[in-house]
Amino acid sequence: MSQNVFQVSYNQDSTEHMETSDTVRNHEPRENLQQSSFREQQNEKSRLDIIYERSKDVIPVGKQSRSVPWHYEQIIDPNDRRLKQDIIRLIVQYLQEEDYLYSAAALQDEANVKQKDVLAQQAHLQRVTTAILEGDWAEVEKLCSQATFKNLKSFLYEVYKQQYLELVDRQEYQKAFVLLQKRLKSLEGYAQRMEEFHDLCYLLTCKSVNEAKSFRDWNGIMAGREALVEHFSRLLDFEVTDTSAPVQVPPSRLVQLLQQAVAYQVEFSRYHPKAPPRVKTLLEDYHCFVLPNRERQCFVGHKSNVKCVKFVGENGAHLVSGSSDNTLIYWDTETGEQLATFIGHTSRIWDVDVTRGGGFIASASGDGTVRIWDVKSDLRSKSIIHGHVRDVYTVSYHPRENHLVTGGYDKSLRLVDVRTGQTIKTFTGHDASISKAVFNPHGNLILSGSKDSTIKFWDVISGVCIKTLSSHLGEVTSVETNASGSLLLSSSKDNSNRLWDLRMARPIRRFKGHQNTSKNFIRVGFGTNEELVVGGSEDGFVYIWDIETSNLVQKLGPCVGPVYSAQWNNRQSLLASCGHDGIVRTWWFDPSVPLTEEEKVHERSEYLSL
Repeated sequence: MSQNVFQVSYNQDSTEHMETSDTVRNHEPRENLQQSSFREQQNEKSRLDIIYERSKDVIPVGKQSRSVPWHYEQIIDPNDRRLKQDIIRLIVQYLQEEDYLYSAAALQDEANVKQKDVLAQQAHLQRVTTAILEGDWAEVEKLCSQATFKNLKSFLYEVYKQQYLELVDRQEYQKAFVLLQKRLKSLEGYAQRMEEFHDLCYLLTCKSVNEAKSFRDWNGIMAGREALVEHFSRLLDFEVTDTSAPVQVPPSRLVQLLQQAVAYQVEFSRYHPKAPPRVKTLLEDYHCFVLPNRERQCFVGHKSNVKCVKFVGENGAHLVSGSSDNTLIYWDTETGEQLATFIGHTSRIWDVDVTRGGGFIASASGDGTVRIWDVKSDLRSKSIIHGHVRDVYTVSYHPRENHLVTGGYDKSLRLVDVRTGQTIKTFTGHDASISKAVFNPHGNLILSGSKDSTIKFWDVISGVCIKTLSSHLGEVTSVETNASGSLLLSSSKDNSNRLWDLRMARPIRRFKGHQNTSKNFIRVGFGTNEELVVGGSEDGFVYIWDIETSNLVQKLGPCVGPVYSAQWNNRQSLLASCGHDGIVRTWWFDPSVPLTEEEKVHERSEYLSL
């Protein structure tokens, strides 16, 4: 995103636009105003009905799990040469079926050229194999000098070792000594075991190869050559491709595979649609539309209020929460089991972020440090990042995960190299503490919200603030972008959450009804498929709004004390929240529980009439 995106200046509150619109309407006839108001009410009601109907159109199936003990990435090796050829065949077939004949022909020609190169290489390697089996070592050395591959020296060591062992077996010690000095000595570092080269030297005093410890299992010349060929094949992932018979691709095979992939996603989701879904894009995984209406799990373990919660990794099979008890707790999302406690901070934990794979967790604390934790190795922090004065309120990973952005009480942002822990760049310009900072999806901008009631956009390379948004009337407590980077969500202590169009740099929606005015950091985020907005509130409820109309569609709770944050995970189809009561909760959709206020009133009236 470049600076010209923000050329439109917009520093007025969205209410002024609403007031301007109302002023214009005052000049219209009263009947037209009434008709317009009626149409708006009907549209809003229709939109709410659609949301509730879509949410009811799913069937919960309970635990989201797979019956196989391995991950799907283990099934297909993307570097397998035969599979690569199959992928090309599938693409060519699809292009031909869709009448992209020139594109199909061009791709086929390029694939044929590469195939010829592969066949030429295979023929060359086949000659090397033949020379090894025949014991023509001069030819082997000549052929290897004409080929280049990353393990060449390792293979040459094995070739010279086999040649040396054959000379010792024939008791030609003078030739063996020369080979050892001129060839093997320089490749000593490629021996599989440290003592192997010493045993090669020792063989010059032996009558049999089997007298040396490293070669007691040596079974003779031909067995050794065959073992060398097998080692050569593994070293180069060598295989002979049979091109004698044409490969027949079943009709519409690519489309069939995509249908199977989507069916797999549906099968292993937490909810099953009642009717076959119509997939609108293949660029994202399939997810049911879900409007949570019931608490699913309570995660109890913290000894004080919980400031932040995050699903770990894209899969969301685990949760991590940070608390004022100075600890992070690692939870099993499904069972609520406390799997680990990360101890090291000496003050409350304000914010937490995780890598996409879920291997590393970064935490920001009131002790002025950011700690990075390795989930897989142990419970100790992998590194500690210093630099801020007093509390660090926010930490976020760069999309490439090599850097972090941190911010806090000292009004500064810091770009930190994760590998070294060193601060690369410092961003200053806010007039008060920084409550939240994130990267945009492209990684070229940092967006920060501050207690000075502004949102600033910083160029990562130059460190310059390229835009300031100041429509909020209170301290900004959180900022978050959508997946494409076109929208921004912000929350503020003016009792409002706002949705911004970043292309026009102005607010387009305002979400109200919750409470956010005191000293707490109440944060907001995107919900199901980015069609909903979810956030906490000081009145103890989780609020959910429709992103299109900004209408409140659900309130979850109540909890004891403020709810600080709510996080949605598409893979798990679950909403997680945390708050002042020290409990982390997950929420889901239960068809047996009333969804709307009307349904709740109706259920209560039926109960009282019994």
